[in-house]
Amino acid sequence: MSEPFAAVDVITAKRDRTRLTDEQIAWVVDAYTRGAVADEQMSALLMAILLNGMDAAEISAWTTAMIASGERLDFSGLDRPTADKHSTGGVGDKITLPLTPLVAACGVAVPQLSGRGLGHTGGTLDKLEAIPGWRASLSNDEMHRQLAEVGGVICAAGSGLAPADRKLYALRDVTGTVESVPLIASSIMSKKIAEGTGALVLDVKVGTGAFMKTEAEARVLAETMVRLGGDAGVRTVALLTDMSTPLGLTAGNGLEVREALEVLAGGGPPDVVRLTLELAREMLEAAGVDADPEAVLASGRAMDSWRALIAAQGGDPDAPLPTARETQQVLAPADGVLVRLDAMAVGQAAWRLGAGRARKEDDVQAAAGVELHATVGAPVRAGEALMTLHTDTPERFSTAVAALEGGFDIAPEGSRPDRGPLVIDRIA
Repeated sequence: MSEPFAAVDVITAKRDRTRLTDEQIAWVVDAYTRGAVADEQMSALLMAILLNGMDAAEISAWTTAMIASGERLDFSGLDRPTADKHSTGGVGDKITLPLTPLVAACGVAVPQLSGRGLGHTGGTLDKLEAIPGWRASLSNDEMHRQLAEVGGVICAAGSGLAPADRKLYALRDVTGTVESVPLIASSIMSKKIAEGTGALVLDVKVGTGAFMKTEAEARVLAETMVRLGGDAGVRTVALLTDMSTPLGLTAGNGLEVREALEVLAGGGPPDVVRLTLELAREMLEAAGVDADPEAVLASGRAMDSWRALIAAQGGDPDAPLPTARETQQVLAPADGVLVRLDAMAVGQAAWRLGAGRARKEDDVQAAAGVELHATVGAPVRAGEALMTLHTDTPERFSTAVAALEGGFDIAPEGSRPDRGPLVIDRIA
């Protein structure tokens, strides 16, 4: 088969900061997906993109090409509007778990395609697999039927959805080209647009435990994704939210499911409840549905929706969650006030305890993680537990404790730390 372009010409064009044409982009993404462009050639192009960037038109064309590499789902036959949420990932970010059934209980179908964790950020599918029997893989027909009958689904993206992204993501992960706004934005948005949702709310994390460490970086990414969604006809809004300290009181798989259930039961940590409701309101507004998510949460209907969602995917909503065989406490070294609790340190500790993975093929422990006993601003006493570490493999405790060194500060009593706003800004 004769190719209309040569890969080396596309690589050198971007190397020399020349704008790639729509035709070049469509070809190189397609050619790489079908194997006509080699890994080493695409690696060179990705590095050139990382170093030299892309303009808005190039990012749009790259996203379109990735969508075109596979199928597009269609939920237009449902009797309710659709809305989805995507988080860029953080520590203790279990928001999808209470949010999906809550929005479904408000009358919106939620086709929540989720992923697995890598490194210090937890994955929604890993969390839910702590529930006995629950399965992440559904066919397109199963997804459609569950959305019609239950209103919400949380599952893995099928192999036919943006296959170019799956192949490119794996390459980026091993070539040092993950940290590129054009590549991050097109990766996220190609899957979300292809999944067929009518509205999308983006939770773009900012802070030490987030992928984007600064507000400026997060804002560029959010604005890029909102623009891509709008260009594709998907009503898209982004919230910049704080990830300098963990969300809630747990970081780990089964531990976070337990906390999500507390929220659905009307309790739970205030920050988790607040962000769940903020995102629910945004999803409902984007979907054009007038409902009060706070009232729905208080009524118990979101819990009913959760139980139906879990059961529909083979899980037992009444089964006990796994508990770790071993625990160890981390004690406060002094009296005072907890003025800093670093999200990255807690995430690294949870990862080292077995809650995360270093490679995609690694297994995770369902019960491993970190349970916090104090939040920023809380008084603490020397010798009392700041957190409890959970794992099935106690030889991991030493490396987890090492990850927490320098990860928190205790100031004299009377200090008034300010975490700052949970929601930093809204971009639409």
